[in-house]
Amino acid sequence: MNVVVVTGAAGLIGSTLREAWHGRFPLLRLVDTQDLGEEREGEETWVLDLADFTATRRAVEGADAVVHLAAIPQEDQFERLLEANVGATYNVFEASRQAGVRRVVFASTNHVTGFYATSERVGPDDPVRPDSLYGVTKVFGEALGRLYADKWGLEVVCLRIGAFGERPGDADALPMWLSPGDGVRLFTRALVAPEIGFLVVYGVSRVPDSWWKNPGAAVLGYEPVDDVDPELRRALAAEAEPGGGLQGGRFAAREYWVER
Repeated sequence: MNVVVVTGAAGLIGSTLREAWHGRFPLLRLVDTQDLGEEREGEETWVLDLADFTATRRAVEGADAVVHLAAIPQEDQFERLLEANVGATYNVFEASRQAGVRRVVFASTNHVTGFYATSERVGPDDPVRPDSLYGVTKVFGEALGRLYADKWGLEVVCLRIGAFGERPGDADALPMWLSPGDGVRLFTRALVAPEIGFLVVYGVSRVPDSWWKNPGAAVLGYEPVDDVDPELRRALAAEAEPGGGLQGGRFAAREYWVER
């Protein structure tokens, strides 16, 4: 794999992958609406808006794979979500098809199944239950990936990312925590694993009592290695809501909404 495009490269996951993949692939083409700083050897930085199809098409030209991270990552006005999470995602998939890109790794979210109870274990074969309009836009992205895999033979890996960070910040994050190290391992396997048609995988580290069945991890060859510190785990578990709640947490609350 020679040329890898990363959209949303200025974000938390994008910047983590940028550091980890420096020198791993011959060329990283980093795309964002924000300034990406100085280019290093083996990098190209492109400042553009993925809502512009012509610019997106140029950005993926000659690429072997595209990692599509760019999105509004929380609830927002529908019109803004429509442009950033729906229209831009379509542009990435269609531009990739036209350019002959082999694989797209789509950053989805746990919020596509956020209305399941925390007492349930959910897998990729269970019906989606988005907890927000944001979650709905990620359902769209997964469905679009399925279409492009079935109709055009594009290899697509959808990664339902949980709580990404150095440590889980609260009890809700504990069962879905994804460490930066495991995040790099997950995205790397999503890029290089052979013989992928279409696959949905939950992004999670070695956490206790995970909410998710995750058979796709074995298909990718992804094995998480990072554990939550036992003392922190006990402290966060003690804060958990008695009787559980919904996997989407605050995203599932009626108050978590942006009026037109």
